[in-house]
Amino acid sequence: MRVGKKPDDPRKVVRKLMKAGKVKKKCCRSKPRCKKCPVLALKKAKLDLAA
Repeated sequence: MRVGKKPDDPRKVVRKLMKAGKVKKKCCRSKPRCKKCPVLALKKAKLDLAA
């Protein structure tokens, strides 16, 4: 990844957040989804890359 360039793959973004400890490795499927949920992180990453 280059400095100042957005990553191409949202899954890479979520993997990086998992390694940093900001996102859990597995979804607990609670309702509503918790803030550390990987499902929500992936949705957010997809939206950020689309914009």
